[in-house]
Amino acid sequence: MMAYWLMKSEPNVYSIEHLQRDSSTLWDGVRNYQARNFLRQMQVGERAFFYHSNADPPGIFGLMEITKINLVDPSQFDANSAYYDPKSTVDKPRWWTVVVTYLQTCTSPLTLGELRQHYEPAELLVIRPGNRLSVLPVPPEIALDIAAKTGLNL
Repeated sequence: MMAYWLMKSEPNVYSIEHLQRDSSTLWDGVRNYQARNFLRQMQVGERAFFYHSNADPPGIFGLMEITKINLVDPSQFDANSAYYDPKSTVDKPRWWTVVVTYLQTCTSPLTLGELRQHYEPAELLVIRPGNRLSVLPVPPEIALDIAAKTGLNL
């Protein structure tokens, strides 16, 4: 069974419009172990909702596909990067990532407020109080419902 994901980015850093322009991108800079572990579980062909965080309004704005998996995040080795990790080495990297490819922009974005109206925190982790993870799993039945509400084709 295909897994579905929600991946957050601040639109002023990297938005669904950036991904559409670029076609695909390395999803680098994740520096939370649980989010990293979710990235390591991803499989080629799985879908992820593109979520604009720290936005007005925050919410789901698009859909992308996981196209490469289990990649070492190069930003951990770059001393000039905000994501530099001096404890990571080429022999023992700590951070892994994936490549995502643009699929679609929502015809009707689903805001955080709307997500809270339609789902319970146990159903959709992004609305759980205190949850700040940038990569989250989405149960298949919820993913199908989100797709129907946003005009996305899973």
